[in-house]
Amino acid sequence: MVLRSIERRLETLVEGVFARAFRSGLRPVELGRKLMREMDDHRSVGVSGRTVVPNRFEVQLGAEDAQGFAQVAASLVRELSDLVREHAREEGYSFMGPVAVTLVTEDGRRAGTFAVRGSFVEAGDGAGAGSLTMPGGERVILADLVTKVGRLPDCGVQIVDASVSRYHAEIRARGDGFVVVDLGSTNGTRVNGVRVYERELRDGDELAFGTVLVRFAAS
Repeated sequence: MVLRSIERRLETLVEGVFARAFRSGLRPVELGRKLMREMDDHRSVGVSGRTVVPNRFEVQLGAEDAQGFAQVAASLVRELSDLVREHAREEGYSFMGPVAVTLVTEDGRRAGTFAVRGSFVEAGDGAGAGSLTMPGGERVILADLVTKVGRLPDCGVQIVDASVSRYHAEIRARGDGFVVVDLGSTNGTRVNGVRVYERELRDGDELAFGTVLVRFAAS
C-alpha cells in the first residue's frame, strides 16, 4: 500500500547520522499518523458533495524536537505533504486549496510531545486545488480559473512538442474541482487513455496532450 511505503520512508528519514538528534523518541511516522487522524476527524462536505478535508497543517513541536528535526526539515515536510495527498487519494477526499505542512516551535512544549492543527484554506481564486506534474518532474500549480495548454508562449502550460497544437486544451476551474476541455486539437486530448472533449479531472488522472503525458493532482 502506498501509505505504508511513505510511512517506511518517514521511519528511515532520521536513521544514521540524524538518529542521535532524537533523544526524546519522537519519530516522523508519529507526525504522519497524527496528520491522517486530523484529516479524518475534520472532514466535511463541499459544495459539490465531495468530502473535503483540511489542506493546511501546522505541526507544533517543542524547542528540543524542532532543533532535532532542523537538519531534515525540508525532507520531512515533503514526505508529510506526500502522505497527506496519498491519504486523501485512498479515502476519496478533496482539498479546497494546495496542501501545505509547516513545522513550528511552540514555547514551553515538552520534548517528545507535539500537536497538529489543520485548517481549510481556499486557493487564491476560490477554486479548488490542482496541479500538473510535467514529464520532467516539474509541478505546475493551476492557480487561474482557466489555464491554456499548448505550444505557444502565452499558454499557461507551454508544451513544446510537435504533437501538441498551438492552443491544444484548457483546464478550467469548476466548483471545487477542474475539468479539461479539448480545443479542437489535431492529435486530441486523452484522460487515462480515453480520448475526450471535456472531462472532470480526478486526483491521479493521466492526461495526454498529443503524445505528451502529464499527471493531474488535486492538491
